[in-house]
Amino acid sequence: MARFVLMRLVLIAVTLFVISFAIFGVTEVLPGDVATQILGQGATPENVAAVREQLGLDRPWPTRYLDWVAGAVTGDLGTSLVQRLAITEMIGQRLGNSIILASFTFIVAIPMAVAIGIWAGVRRNSFGDRLASMGSLVAISLPEFVTGVLLIIVFSTTLGWLPSSSLVEPGTNPLTRPQILVLPAITLTGVMFAYVMRMTRANVIEVLDTNYVRSAILKGLPMRRVIWKHVVPNAMLPTISVITLNIGWLLGGLIVVENVFSYPGLGRLLLTSIQTRDMPLLQALSLLIAGTYAFGNMFADLAYTWLNPRIRFA
Repeated sequence: MARFVLMRLVLIAVTLFVISFAIFGVTEVLPGDVATQILGQGATPENVAAVREQLGLDRPWPTRYLDWVAGAVTGDLGTSLVQRLAITEMIGQRLGNSIILASFTFIVAIPMAVAIGIWAGVRRNSFGDRLASMGSLVAISLPEFVTGVLLIIVFSTTLGWLPSSSLVEPGTNPLTRPQILVLPAITLTGVMFAYVMRMTRANVIEVLDTNYVRSAILKGLPMRRVIWKHVVPNAMLPTISVITLNIGWLLGGLIVVENVFSYPGLGRLLLTSIQTRDMPLLQALSLLIAGTYAFGNMFADLAYTWLNPRIRFA
């Protein structure tokens, strides 16, 4: 196991290096210029050249790339070109908020989706199964901004139960006002619940039709034991991949939800970096999200070895 983890860590390091080069290359060819954004109406060619020299943007791109990679390896992600603040500090503030919202959503959505998916798969073609499948299709079909706006209209504007905005004061913890997390978490839960539930249901149905499960049932084993000892461990293997991919999405892919509810997380910071052409901030956030996906996949592989002895002993 230690050798497996070491090999995966080396592979992740190589993957992140390749991704860092791709991120830097893509941000270099993006239209727009941060110097023009900073100067606004005073963006004359002379002023733009002076600001670019001041920010170090006039240096050759290989030099800037090597400096950025060397800093990232040591934990120094540079300085925001627009806000002139340390990027590590900026991300640290928003990362905590995103982790809180992601954890709040994860704890609610994943157990519920897995449990209902197993239940629906065991009772396939029943009324409850059709109802759960229909509800998941509706959740997948509705864009996040539509779901968020509907929740605001119902629970905030009409009923007045929950705040419509999830603003967090600088230096405060969102958990001091947990009610601001409810509507964003419900919006995210609908999307994540639908994918995980449908994947779990399909896998349970597929495993129930295998020969070894039929043999266990014909031998007279209790159905509860067959489900939890033979069906669920094998059905969860593909579901784990979907769950780990959602971890990266929860941290960095929440641009729409965070902007609907004005929640100060990584997704909103990512959108701000794109709008202001703040390339060092955009590069750092993209690399962080890529790293989250990479480590999430490694944890998925570790979960595979725990659930499936054939992988572990191989």
